[in-house]
Amino acid sequence: MDDHSDSSDQPGVIGIALAAVLTAILAQGSWQWFATYVGVTLLAVVFCFYRLPRYAPGLRVAYARNLTAYSLVVGLCLSIALAPMLQRWAWLFPMPGTRDRCGALGAYERIRTEAALADLAGRDGAALSDAQAVQGHAAVADCLSATTTLWLPVYASGAAVLVGLVAWCVDRARTAA
Repeated sequence: MDDHSDSSDQPGVIGIALAAVLTAILAQGSWQWFATYVGVTLLAVVFCFYRLPRYAPGLRVAYARNLTAYSLVVGLCLSIALAPMLQRWAWLFPMPGTRDRCGALGAYERIRTEAALADLAGRDGAALSDAQAVQGHAAVADCLSATTTLWLPVYASGAAVLVGLVAWCVDRARTAA
């Protein structure tokens, strides 16, 4: 059978999309580095086992449908792979107007922890300080995770558009050659 068969011969892409969606939905709390592993694994499966049908000049419904599905799945897998980095590195994806508030939430949580554990202040200041740091860090991580999850569809959509354009250009160039 031809490597560039129709998607009906390659049902695995549906399973990959489902795995990526479940990963995104079931993500609880902070995006962890295991999400990167899952995303990269899914990308490897897509790139190894899925082939777009051959491009033919003119609007081909099967090609457009396959290119759209392929681009969306790769964009989703890429966004899951990069989610921990998007969460941690503001320079990679600034998320304007939302990331800035997480530091204030962490400061609030440190104050709230101090109020809740006020009786420790006189007995063990180091334990109070540690509890404040842990609770503040957890609040910031949860806020950044929620912010990342909120903005992830924007990143995935942008990645899908880029993947689709690159795949379409490569397929056109290959056909022209």
